Amino acid sequence: MKQIAIVALAAGALVLGLTGCGSDKSTDASELRKETSTSAAVKSAAPIASTPAAAPVEPPTAAPASTAAVKQTTAPNGAKTTCGEFRNLDGDTEKQVIQQVLAANPGSKFDGSPNVALGTAKLACLASAYTDTPVANAIGAAK
Repeated sequence: MKQIAIVALAAGALVLGLTGCGSDKSTDASELRKETSTSAAVKSAAPIASTPAAAPVEPPTAAPASTAAVKQTTAPNGAKTTCGEFRNLDGDTEKQVIQQVLAANPGSKFDGSPNVALGTAKLACLASAYTDTPVANAIGAAK
């Protein structure tokens, strides 16, 4: 029982000693904002000259033509669509191609998961190495 009291007394003395070692200067942010009489005099002695506002920037009158390719709305080869062709399809046509790929390859690992197959196809077909590869082969649905 005496050991616990001694340990508690030592810990209290250590905490009390460490709190006494702190800095006497306060680093309160409000002290940084207080003006002294010399800084106030300097501010009033030198007024800030106003500068004229810059003219607003005008947008160009003729906007450049969009260079984005128009997405295809029909799959040229159905289930045998290559990744290069798949990249140029719109969203609904991509879904149709994946449904055709899954119908042509029953029992694949994507059977019953057309959304997973679609996401995999979008990722796999980003690789330029798969440009001439059929989507079914690129995603691993073909046997």
